[in-house]
Amino acid sequence: MKLFTTSQIADIDRYTIVHEPITDIDLMERAALKMTDHLGAYIRFRHPLVFFAGPGNNGGDALAMARLYAGEGFPVTVYLLDLGRSLSPSCETNRQRLLDQNTARIRIITTEADFPEIPRQAAVIEGLYGAGLTRPLEGIAAALVRHLNTSGNPIFSIDLPAGLLGEDNSNNNPEHIIHARATFTLQFPKLSLLFPENEVYTGRVEVVNIGLHPHALAHTETPFHITREEDLRGLFPRRKRFAHKGAFGHALLIAGSYGKTGAALLAAQGCLRSGAGLVTIHTPRCGYPILQSAVPEAMCSIDPDEERFSRVPPLDKFTVIGIGPGLGTDPLTRTALRELLHTARVPLVLDADALNLIAQMEEGFSLIPSGTIITPHPGEFNRLIANITPPAGDLPPEILPPATGLASPSGTAPLLPPPTTNSWQRLQLQRELSHRHQIVIVLKGAFTTITLPSGEVYFNPTGNPGMATGGSGDVLTGILTALLAQGLPPTAAAKAGVYIHGLAGDMAADRISEIAMASSDIHRNLGRAFRKFYGRPQQEFDYF
Repeated sequence: MKLFTTSQIADIDRYTIVHEPITDIDLMERAALKMTDHLGAYIRFRHPLVFFAGPGNNGGDALAMARLYAGEGFPVTVYLLDLGRSLSPSCETNRQRLLDQNTARIRIITTEADFPEIPRQAAVIEGLYGAGLTRPLEGIAAALVRHLNTSGNPIFSIDLPAGLLGEDNSNNNPEHIIHARATFTLQFPKLSLLFPENEVYTGRVEVVNIGLHPHALAHTETPFHITREEDLRGLFPRRKRFAHKGAFGHALLIAGSYGKTGAALLAAQGCLRSGAGLVTIHTPRCGYPILQSAVPEAMCSIDPDEERFSRVPPLDKFTVIGIGPGLGTDPLTRTALRELLHTARVPLVLDADALNLIAQMEEGFSLIPSGTIITPHPGEFNRLIANITPPAGDLPPEILPPATGLASPSGTAPLLPPPTTNSWQRLQLQRELSHRHQIVIVLKGAFTTITLPSGEVYFNPTGNPGMATGGSGDVLTGILTALLAQGLPPTAAAKAGVYIHGLAGDMAADRISEIAMASSDIHRNLGRAFRKFYGRPQQEFDYF
């Protein structure tokens, strides 16, 4: 599913109005009807409702919803923010419709003295500013946001919490953003709703389909996507009747060190459960008896060192290499990893301590072969970028997102220095690094972000907080390594592997709860997750 910047969304709205055709006020009515359905799950009949409307179309949505609820018998009070300028035409139309209906109280806010004391039992629905906001709030609008946030009432936001910008909030004032219990965002998630630092503002996010024109959605170019199940169908080839283990690749996992053999075990289980024909684990001597008994389906390659990875084994028989889980950061291991990066001629998956070791090397990203998948969590990513020179704007203009503020239209101006906490800026740097080094970067977390060498971005929708447990990333390394072993290109393996990993986690949480999950529950549910794509085996002969 495509995702768009807020400026593109405005263009799609206009296209819908012209080509459906539908008037702006009728499109607003359609949105209001859909949002009242969603809000109905949070309120009871005759629950007091207090609406706050701004002067633009977001305020018009709020006024339309207020009229619909007042007409159903709810006690409704509306506060309209007057900033001394005209309302948008559709907002004015809905104001007049609400007045004509004469079933709701309407109050005007012109100064802070007009701020109401909200009844404790009331729900607040705010439509002050939506996706059209282009700068942080200030003045009376900012003061009203602070007032609502301190009221203690549950707040429900239309499209975006007031004050939250659609993409980059690096210069925003956190005190001037609504803290919503739920956000009803129109048609598709706005990009800022997918960033972890904004969860405190958005609460639960529900996407409200308002029927924007499909031609506009299909023909508006964007680098941003959410992976869907249907996008992955066909990526997994059905196994032929006479297939053998050699047809599905031989994966090498270099993992484990003294005290961290479990990471190697989890990666191996993820790899085996994801279809690799053969799996060999290269591990220190101390891990051999554990792995040989705990995962008998895998072969072991024993490092000469007792406690750490110190020497690259012969690589000629392997079709893919995954390295990093539980590896440790010993200097001997760093030397061996550098040798591997120089000599490997097959696809690589780099995770965990492999990335921490690369962060210690002066060459950094330039050591990583093209076509590699790297899977950092945010801390590992920050270590990787800590010492790099700010990128030189290598992304060509056709794949730069509109109005990022980070690179000139020609794509030649430097980006900002490496950010660490602002997700929008970090995403642009992630895209830049994927493109510059021709690698796939899987930045793990809620809505795991996958950036491709093309500059495209895929947010992953599967997964849950129960997966925030040690070893979850090790299982993912095994899954990705297995998919590469079976011949999937790195871009497809990353999208499919991350989705399957999250789906297995969702299935585990459904069975045993999020809080009780361990990372082994993820690989135990991989079979159920893959069945979504493979289905049940089909016999080639009807008499078998």
